[in-house]
Amino acid sequence: MPLTFHWFLPTNGDSRHVVGGGHGTPATESGRDRPPTVAYLSQIARAAEDLGFVGALTPTGAWCEDAWLTTAMVSQNTERLKFLVAFRPGFVSPTLAAQMASTFQRQTGGRLLLNVVTGGESHEQRAYGDFLDKEARYRRTGEFLEIVRRLWEGRAVDLHGEHLQVADARLARVPDPVPEVYFGGSSPIAGEVAARHVDVYLTWGEPPAQVAEKIAWIRKLAANEGRTLRFGIRLHVITRDTSEQAWAEAERLLAGFDAETVRQVQAGLARSESEGQQRMLALHGSGNRDGLEIHPNLWAGIGLVRGGAGTALVGSHTEVAERIKEYAALGIEEFIFSGYPHLEEAYWFGEGVLPKLQAQGLWRHPHGQQQAPAAQVPFAGAGSAR
Repeated sequence: MPLTFHWFLPTNGDSRHVVGGGHGTPATESGRDRPPTVAYLSQIARAAEDLGFVGALTPTGAWCEDAWLTTAMVSQNTERLKFLVAFRPGFVSPTLAAQMASTFQRQTGGRLLLNVVTGGESHEQRAYGDFLDKEARYRRTGEFLEIVRRLWEGRAVDLHGEHLQVADARLARVPDPVPEVYFGGSSPIAGEVAARHVDVYLTWGEPPAQVAEKIAWIRKLAANEGRTLRFGIRLHVITRDTSEQAWAEAERLLAGFDAETVRQVQAGLARSESEGQQRMLALHGSGNRDGLEIHPNLWAGIGLVRGGAGTALVGSHTEVAERIKEYAALGIEEFIFSGYPHLEEAYWFGEGVLPKLQAQGLWRHPHGQQQAPAAQVPFAGAGSAR
C-alpha cells in the first residue's frame, strides 16, 4: 500500500528560524516573521496540495490560532487538501463537536480529519476552565469519542458517564464521509483510549526501536478490543540535494537558539505532565546541544526550543527516503512532516523526496499526477507573504 504524507499549517507563525511553542510554552518571537494570515497559510496549503500531500495538520492550544476557524477559512482557497484539525474534547460538547464535523464535511466536500488532543498540561487546561487531572481527562476523551461515533452513525444517544452526560442527542445530518480520528499518547490510559476508539495512532519521531515498541503495544491493545489501527508519525524534515547541505541548514537553525531561550523552554517543558513530551526531552538530554543525531539522519535539535514534535529527518533526499522506508517497515503508513519555513521546505521535500519514493513504488500522487510538480514561482516571491 502506498504511503500517505501530510504537511503542517504553522498557525503559530512561520520563519526561516525555528518557531517554538507548545505544551504550555509560548511561541517564540520568530513566529512574527511570517504571521499566520489566511493568505500565507493558504499559500502553504495550495503548495502542499499540488505537491501531493494528502492533508495538513493544524495544532491546538493557547500558543496558536484556533484550528477549526483557521482551516474552515483556508479550505475555501484549496480544492482537495484535507485538514487534520487538532482539538481538545474538554473544550466543547461532544454533540456540538459531532455537528461541527458534519458541517465541515459538507462545506468542504469531505476534507476533514480529526486529531484528538486530550491535553497534557493541567495549567493550560485550567486556563480554559478544565480542572480535571490528566487521568480523568483521558477517561473523558473515551466517553467523548463514544458519543461522537454513535452520533456519526445516525443514532440517538443517551449516555450518563463519569464526566459527560447527554440525553436524546442526535444529528439532523450525519457527516459523509465520517472523519477519521487520529490520536497520540504514551501513557497506559492513552493506549486504552486509542485501542477502543481511534483510526490512526500517532507517535512523535522517536528512534525506530522505540517506535517499534509503541506499535507493538498499541497493536496488542487494539487486538484485545477486536480492532486494528493504522499508524502514523509526526516529524520535522530538512532535506537537500546533498547531506552536507542538509546538515549545514540544521547547524544554521541550531546557531539561532540562544542559551537563555533554550533554558527557559526546557524549564517549562520539564514541568510537562505528558509522557510523550518527557520522552522527547530525554532524546536530547533536556537541553544538551551535543549528540543531537540520535539515530542516522534523526536530529533532536528542534526539541531544544519547541514543545511537542522535537525531532527532524535531516539528510540528502536519498537518505531521507531511506529513513522513511525504515519507519514504514515497522508499520508506519502515514507521515506528518513540517519544516522551516513551511512553504519552502514543502517544495524541498515534495520535489526531492517524493519522486524517489514514487520511483520505488512506495508513493503515488493522490491526484493522479505522475510526479510532484515543479515550483511555479521562485522562493524569493514567498518572502512577500510576510
